[in-house]
Amino acid sequence: MKLSELAKEIGAQCTAEAEITGIRADSRLVEAGDLFICLEGMRMDAQKFVPEAVSRGAAAVLTSHDLGGNIPQLVVSDAREGFARVSAAFYGHPERTLTTVGVTGTNGKTTVTHMIYEILRAEGRKAGLIGTLGARFGNAVLPPILTTPDPPQLFSILAGMKRVGTEVAVMEVSAHALALKKVCPIRYDVAIFTNLTQDHLDFFGDMQSYGAAKAGLFTREMCREAVLNADDPFSRTLRVRGATYGLECPADNFAIIEEEQPRATRMLLNLEDELVEVTLAMAGRHNVYNALAAAVCAKKLGVENEAIAAGLARTRVEGRLEHVGEKDGADIFVDFAHTPDGLQKSLGALRPFCKGRLIVLFGCGGNRDAAKRPRMGEVAANLSDFAVLTSDNPRYEDPVAILSAIEEGFRPVSRQYVVIEEREEATRYAIGLLGEGDILLIAGKGGEETQESMGIKYAYNDKTIVRKILGKGSCGKSS
Repeated sequence: MKLSELAKEIGAQCTAEAEITGIRADSRLVEAGDLFICLEGMRMDAQKFVPEAVSRGAAAVLTSHDLGGNIPQLVVSDAREGFARVSAAFYGHPERTLTTVGVTGTNGKTTVTHMIYEILRAEGRKAGLIGTLGARFGNAVLPPILTTPDPPQLFSILAGMKRVGTEVAVMEVSAHALALKKVCPIRYDVAIFTNLTQDHLDFFGDMQSYGAAKAGLFTREMCREAVLNADDPFSRTLRVRGATYGLECPADNFAIIEEEQPRATRMLLNLEDELVEVTLAMAGRHNVYNALAAAVCAKKLGVENEAIAAGLARTRVEGRLEHVGEKDGADIFVDFAHTPDGLQKSLGALRPFCKGRLIVLFGCGGNRDAAKRPRMGEVAANLSDFAVLTSDNPRYEDPVAILSAIEEGFRPVSRQYVVIEEREEATRYAIGLLGEGDILLIAGKGGEETQESMGIKYAYNDKTIVRKILGKGSCGKSS
């Protein structure tokens, strides 16, 4: 594609002509013919990497100011917005012809998107899915990159969906993606808000900024229709009208929970006075909220009630309060809960079914919101009978320091815990504690396939480790 064509598509200035065969924002990955995106970064300015990109064969540079020299340039007012818009144009604007659904919120994005995806499939529609667990469309299953991929990957995936006849693209939209304008070319047919609780303050600094990023999805420019959680106070600050759902405050759509079990919930959904009986293969009130959000979205897309019930019934989400094993009459669950609110909801969901001790194993990620570490410790101390504190993607931080911060919140409430830094060893110890009627929740990683430390990602999956330990028939120490 010619640089002048891209310039025309996004209303930018083109200093010279060039043939563009790809788009890269990392100079180390540039190949001949690529358009190099020169971002004024959070930590460094990519302008210093332009010579490397040119030496690797970059055909042109996208920049927010003329850099001079002989390299053809696409000059835009905002490099991050230009990055997204040029990516959409390069891949033929697939977002303009697909029906799009975007889900944002601190917790629940992955589960809600999977529920919508399964509902659409139950009605026979061709749906695609993008999020924390990767992407799916047609026969393609792509590994996870980011919750919301960077623009070239995102619009490449959407173009792939379009090629195979996908009708509806359902995607998680992170606060980071909104703040960095990754999805600005997309106007979502339906945008869903799940909740706002503490997370990512390492990036946003405060809850006001974090909320403002998520609120960016709920504007006329970004969405046609909104689906809002009436029970979350942040919904009332969003300057958009939309269908509401909830269990406590008055809402357009609500649910009556009829029966709860450790691995299932039976409920009656009232979708604007239409009643839908649903059996969900998941526990917890938070999953009732997720089901309501998905069902309301489905109604907005014209899906029949029978397909809503069928799709919700068959939804399974990797590592989301997933039952992964039993040992001596005890049940073991794996969950992605990695925030104070998420941990509280998951422990709260399991407590009613625990006839013995409720044991939790968790840690906190390194180089992320440090303020939530003592809060998660406090939540675990209040809601569990015993905790095993361990590592969870320490990245470039000292795991011991992270664990000490969790202890600061845990110790004033309870002394019923142990610290075991190595996660597999900690899991073996926790399983060894189990007896009749106990429940073990292994939280924080969910379906993740790696453990990240000092820039290296090691193969690691909580469910695989549990099954390995149970399969050996030796579960470590007991008490």
